[in-house]
Amino acid sequence: MTLDGRTALVTGAARGGLAITERLLRDGCRVALLDRDAEVEAVTKRFGAGTLALVADVTRTEDVERSVQRVVATWGRLDVVVNNAGITGRSYPIWELTDEDWHQVIACDLTSVFLVCRAAIRVMLAAGSGRIINIASIAGKEGNPTLVPYSTAKAGVIGLTKALAKEVATRGIAVNAVAPAVIGTQLLEQMTKGTVDLLISKIPMGRVGRPEEVAALVAWLASDECSFSTGAVYDLSGGRATY
Repeated sequence: MTLDGRTALVTGAARGGLAITERLLRDGCRVALLDRDAEVEAVTKRFGAGTLALVADVTRTEDVERSVQRVVATWGRLDVVVNNAGITGRSYPIWELTDEDWHQVIACDLTSVFLVCRAAIRVMLAAGSGRIINIASIAGKEGNPTLVPYSTAKAGVIGLTKALAKEVATRGIAVNAVAPAVIGTQLLEQMTKGTVDLLISKIPMGRVGRPEEVAALVAWLASDECSFSTGAVYDLSGGRATY
């Protein structure tokens, strides 16, 4: 499997998306790393050639549009988008959540996917090809208690993926989602230990997933080997998913 000559944009790339970035680079892709944390610049320097640092807020239209334009200006194309940026938010029952708790998670986990897809799809339509991979969650399929905003946002990502895939199905563009269970990233730090233990207890394999396992699936979805799949939601839950 090779991605030689292709250009990818990965959001949330400084930390949670690091394994995805590493895998795409290894498979021959040039990668633009987008993150609101300036740490992404140091990460990009570490990777060296074939990377581009984009410090931006994916919840802001102007930041997203500018980032996509910079990728195209730098490399002349945008072949792959991985919408990975996200937060879990505070882990509390709904009656203890504030308006800000809700709006923050919806903006970061759902609105950002809409903004990035909208900006990127225009470039892909002009090129007649492209791959979009949205990182959803099993929470969007089953709902996780004490994570109402997160579960709602990820369900929205799944719906967006299916609808957009149908809009561009005849235009050479595939849009798919990955729905992981608990993955060993910094997102776990945002949850209480009780929530993490509960989520792991639901996984038949009895462990958290590894970022590299997510990256391997993303790399396949970004490749030509994934040629007849669009609008799909790929399970990565260690056996937890029931559909």
